Amino acid sequence: MIGEVLLPSAIKHLSTPPIVKAAEGEVRAGPYKLPVTGGWLSAEAGASTNWWQLGYNVEFGPSRSAIVEACVSAYSQTTAMCPGDHWLATDKGGRKRVTTSSLSRVLREPNDYQSMSDFLLNSTRHLYLDGNAYALCLRNDRYEIDELHLMDPRMCWPQIATDGSIFYQLGGNYIIENRLRDEFPQYVPARNVLHIRLHTDMQWYYPLVGVSPIVSAGADMAAADALKAQQFSFYMNQARPSFVLSTDLLLKKDQVDALRARWDDQTKGLNQGGTPILTGGLKPHPIQVSARDAQLAEVLKMTNEDIAMAFRVPLALLGIGSAPHSSTEALMQEWIATGLGFCLNHIEEAFDRVFNLWGQPDEYVEFSTDALLRSAFKDRIAGLKDGVIGGIYSPNEARNMEGLDDVPFGDEPRVQQQVVPLSAASAIPAGPPGKPIIPPSPPAPAAPPQPAPRSLSDAQTVIAKSLLARARRAERRRLTT
Repeated sequence: MIGEVLLPSAIKHLSTPPIVKAAEGEVRAGPYKLPVTGGWLSAEAGASTNWWQLGYNVEFGPSRSAIVEACVSAYSQTTAMCPGDHWLATDKGGRKRVTTSSLSRVLREPNDYQSMSDFLLNSTRHLYLDGNAYALCLRNDRYEIDELHLMDPRMCWPQIATDGSIFYQLGGNYIIENRLRDEFPQYVPARNVLHIRLHTDMQWYYPLVGVSPIVSAGADMAAADALKAQQFSFYMNQARPSFVLSTDLLLKKDQVDALRARWDDQTKGLNQGGTPILTGGLKPHPIQVSARDAQLAEVLKMTNEDIAMAFRVPLALLGIGSAPHSSTEALMQEWIATGLGFCLNHIEEAFDRVFNLWGQPDEYVEFSTDALLRSAFKDRIAGLKDGVIGGIYSPNEARNMEGLDDVPFGDEPRVQQQVVPLSAASAIPAGPPGKPIIPPSPPAPAAPPQPAPRSLSDAQTVIAKSLLARARRAERRRLTT
C-alpha cells in the first residue's frame, strides 16, 4: 500500500497559499506565471481583466523559443547521460558502491514504464521550465521506496496543515492514477514525494514553490517574440522585390509594363528559376540587407545571449559563439563549475532527502559526469595515464574504467622509485649549511695479487750478464761516433 491514512482533521485545515498582489501604484510587467492552473499569460493579455474575451489564450510550454529549448535541452539531456549510484563511505577513507539497496534499484529502473534516462530527462525539463519537479514514491511491504512516478508540475501543489505538516496534491500521471484508482491519495505526505525545486519567490509564505529561470528571462523572451512577430508580419505582407531593373533610356508606361511582364514570365510561377534575357539597356541590381534588418538581427542575438546567461549555459554549448576552449574537457569543466554542477548536486540532494540518506560524505547519491567525456578519447586516456603514473589509480582500475578486464599484477598502484614518503627524509644525513650533501664515494677495489718472482739458474745468469754487457758496448760506440 502507498502512503498512510491521513487524519480528517488535518485534511480539513489544509490551506492554499495566498497570492500577494502588487503594491498600490506599482506596475508589474508581464509575462505572468499562473501558479494554480499553470502556464503563462503574455503582457498584452495581462493588461486586461477580460483577456479571454479579447481572444488571448494561456500559453503552455515556453520552450517555443529556440534558445529556451536549447538551454533546457542542454540540462535535461546532459543530466540523463549521467548514471547515478548509491555510495557509502568506508573506514579507510574511501567509498564503496552499494548495489543491494532499494535506492540502487530505483536508480536503475524507477518504474515499469520508464528508464532512468527517461525519468531524469523529463524531470529536469520540468525543473527548468516550471521551476519544480514532482514524483510520487510508492513503498513496498518493507516500507522501502520501490517506485517513482513522475507527475505534472502544473497539476501539483504543496499544502500546509495547521500543525506545520507538509502535504502535496499530485496529479498529471494518468498511468498511476488509473492503476490505483480509488487508492490514489488525494493528499500525500512530504516523505512520499520527491520534490526538486529551484529558488523560491518571495511572494509565497513558505519556500516550497520553485521559480523557473524563464521568469528572469521573460523580458528578453517577450522582446524576441515581438521582434519575430513583427518581422514575420512584415515579410508576409511586404512587396519588396529582390532585384531592381534600371536603364538609362527614358521609357513610357506601356514599355515599362511590357518589360515587367516579360520579366515576370521568366521568373514567376512555373517558370521560376528561368534565365531572363535583358534588352533595352536594362541592368539588374540586387537589393542588399538594410541597416535596419541588420540591427534587428543584432538585437535578437543579444536577447539570445541574455537568455543563455539566465540559464547559466556557456554560449559555446549552444553554438552561438564564445571564446574558444582548449578541449572538450575544459568546456565541460566550465559548465560543471557553474550551471550543470548545481543541477546535478540539487537533484542528488533531493534523492538523499527522500531516501533518508546521511548525505556527503557518509552516504549519498552521485551522478557521474565521466559519461560527458565519452567522445573525448584523447583527453580521457591522457587523464587515466597520468592517474596511473602518479599512483592514484592502479592499472586494473584504469582498465576497468574503459571496460577492459584485469591483468596479472595490476591491482596495486605504482610509483617511480625516487618518490619516497616524507617520513623517509629523516634518514638522509644533513650537511653543513650552504654546502650540498655529497655522499661518500665507494672504496676502490683491491689490486689483484702479483705472482712471486722466480729465481734464475747459474747458466741463465751468465747469459743475461753477457747480453747486458753487449748492449752497453753498442751504446758507447753509438755515442762516440
